[in-house]
Amino acid sequence: MKLLEERIKKDGQLLGEEVLKVDSFLNQQIDPELMKEMGKEFYRLFKDNNITKILTVESSGIAPALMAGYEFGVPVVFARKHKSLTLKDHLYSATVYSFTKQTSNEIAISQKFLSEDDNVLLIDDFLANGQAVKGMLEILEQANASLGGVGIVIEKAFQKGRKMLDDQGIHVESLARIAAFENGEVKFVEED
Repeated sequence: MKLLEERIKKDGQLLGEEVLKVDSFLNQQIDPELMKEMGKEFYRLFKDNNITKILTVESSGIAPALMAGYEFGVPVVFARKHKSLTLKDHLYSATVYSFTKQTSNEIAISQKFLSEDDNVLLIDDFLANGQAVKGMLEILEQANASLGGVGIVIEKAFQKGRKMLDDQGIHVESLARIAAFENGEVKFVEED
């Protein structure tokens, strides 16, 4: 998605060799017009997959997932990272390690929001080592729900997450695929 790549080049900040900061349009401040275009693109990529729900992890995946949900006309469910008084019983849960935060979190959703009747599109902001997607896949398995595909906003193709998903035969579509961070610049995977 050229629009996203251009935005990453313009506003993304590299922190070291492996971290891309995109807080001006995705992770803290959200650009609604860009999110709208992402939703349309996720719909275009997965429209034939009979999606009944979209699942993401709080918080940065919510905006692109919501816009995709709007395009599909289906509910969006997000796994919470922190339990509360209202989220403590009858849960599907998994443990997810965050590379950028260097911590593990238990993610959870209420069982009433996913069932074996659902065909779910997973959406996440980044794919690096694949831990968030792995956690969401565990939740789908607990719910006996079907996987309709995985949509990623920004993929770091130089890390192992995509290979892990490809090895499982999972349909993955990324809106921007980063090949490397070189000399302070983002280099994108060249599409064939």
